[in-house]
Amino acid sequence: MANLSANRDSKVNHAQKSKGAPNRTKRKPPLFLSWLQLRKERVRLLVAIAGISFADVLMFLQMGFRGALFSSAVEFHHSLNGEIVMLSSRYRSLISLDRFTERRLYQAAGVAGVESVSPIYLNFMQWRNPDNKEIWDIFVIGIQPDDQVMNLPDVQASQQQLREPDTALFNRGSRTEFGPIARRFQAREVISTEVNQRQIEIRGLFQLSPTFGINAYLITSDLNFLRMARFRQGGLIDVGVIKLQPNADVETVLARLQSRLPNDVKVMTKADYAKAEVAFWNASTPVGYTFDLGVVIAFIVGAVIVYQILYSDVTDHLPEYATLKAIGFRDRYLLVVVFQESLILAALGFIPGTAIALGLYQITHVATLLPMAMNAGRVVFVFVLTALMCSVAASMAVRKLQQADPADIF
Repeated sequence: MANLSANRDSKVNHAQKSKGAPNRTKRKPPLFLSWLQLRKERVRLLVAIAGISFADVLMFLQMGFRGALFSSAVEFHHSLNGEIVMLSSRYRSLISLDRFTERRLYQAAGVAGVESVSPIYLNFMQWRNPDNKEIWDIFVIGIQPDDQVMNLPDVQASQQQLREPDTALFNRGSRTEFGPIARRFQAREVISTEVNQRQIEIRGLFQLSPTFGINAYLITSDLNFLRMARFRQGGLIDVGVIKLQPNADVETVLARLQSRLPNDVKVMTKADYAKAEVAFWNASTPVGYTFDLGVVIAFIVGAVIVYQILYSDVTDHLPEYATLKAIGFRDRYLLVVVFQESLILAALGFIPGTAIALGLYQITHVATLLPMAMNAGRVVFVFVLTALMCSVAASMAVRKLQQADPADIF
């Protein structure tokens, strides 16, 4: 009898446990439930995907413009054929120059480890469009024809022609306002125009991207430069390029130059020269701040959209969540469901957003000639921002989940 009673009590207890708590082995995984919740309201799902894609496109575009700004701004710097650059101590950026005497550059030529030095003249001048005669500011670079001072194959191949008076090389990446110079030159037309009211002839093409401050470049010889820029005082240059001997240590030579040169000039590595230009655009102008602000605004817009979608989803399914609580599901399980919904939305919205951004990058490059290019680092960064954006929205939406009271369903 005792054995029968114990057996009966065991069966009753087992039945009560089976009735009072859900069988955990039969629970659907949170990810599966999250997907079912989203798929049930397909219109809402599509709206969420569209909103997240829109936010991603905005972030990609802001970062793309910012990257194009910095990349194009330092193309000239990276093209210099030397390890060290000499500048005026008051130098700020390529479009905010200050000159110094070229004697300082030739002083540097006597420092151990220096192989050669080359002066560069820079100035904005007035270019006359040969077709419609409109006047535009063009950035003119003056170099010595015998110096291989720029690592641009087209320049090195054509710069000997700059020995002739009133000749120049034109940038094929210039904006259309300057005229179809590249197309006409490739058609073997003779192209003559005016720079600072002086007649010149185009003898070749080269490639540098326009920037936010420079719409077109022109390269000429130092003598031709001074003929065009009659307002310039002789003996003053804008940039000095210092090429080192093959086995010379850059930091050692740089320290020697800094110790021997007066404080009216400064010397730095070519890499630091490019970093200084980026720092100018990022900190001293509103351009870098504007693009950073655009990314923040896009993040907020996306978070608001996802919050509205998740809040509506939680509100509509509040009775179901209360039922799940009543049969023994913990709050943590339900929170995981909502957060996984947000991450699913992040992934689904990121894919079309990236595809659209790639297309807009190409369109922008064709229209503006800016070096708009996607890279893996930017893709990963935007995806992380998207996941964070959706997670922030989910953390706000789950507050409504706390109102799911099992007593409300009875």
